[in-house]
Amino acid sequence: MGDRGLEWRPIRSRFGIQAFGVNAYTAEPGKEIVEEHTEQTYGHEELYVVVSGRATFTLDGEEVEAPAGTLVHLPDPAVRRTAVAAEPGTAVLALGAKRGEAFQPSPWELFFRAGRLSPDEAVQYYVEHRGEFPEHAGVDYNLACFRALAGDREGAVADFRRAFDRSSDEVRKWAANDSDLDSIRAEVDAILG
Repeated sequence: MGDRGLEWRPIRSRFGIQAFGVNAYTAEPGKEIVEEHTEQTYGHEELYVVVSGRATFTLDGEEVEAPAGTLVHLPDPAVRRTAVAAEPGTAVLALGAKRGEAFQPSPWELFFRAGRLSPDEAVQYYVEHRGEFPEHAGVDYNLACFRALAGDREGAVADFRRAFDRSSDEVRKWAANDSDLDSIRAEVDAILG
């Protein structure tokens, strides 16, 4: 959960934007500026704007050089994407939403913000904001991880069970090799059965 040399600039939450997701990222050469992912979970169409510097995008295995001013449009949520900063001060603006539906902020924003805090501070942050995503297993799962890291075994197990009850298949995948849960591994294994 540590810093990967990436600076997140939370534009959407800063301005309270509800119509679409929009955030900016800055990174130094060789650092990932867009993490490897697809948008299949949320179905988002995305547009990346290279604001400064230069990035190398990899889209389903194909490299695309993107100097400042380049627009990278990904209408298909299934495209596997990543980008690495290629010059000092590279900045990328990312915009996205699901076509034809009202935008819903993603709970990954909680994780991204909390991942830069100490475990105790992350638990507090998650507790304060978990109500924004009451049905999302990932929120309970990440809270379980932070509680385990902070030494709150009872709370970690309760949150892990809540996540498992909401989405057992996903939680099984997440928990398989997650060292954040090592302090409650026996309880996790019992829940996973």
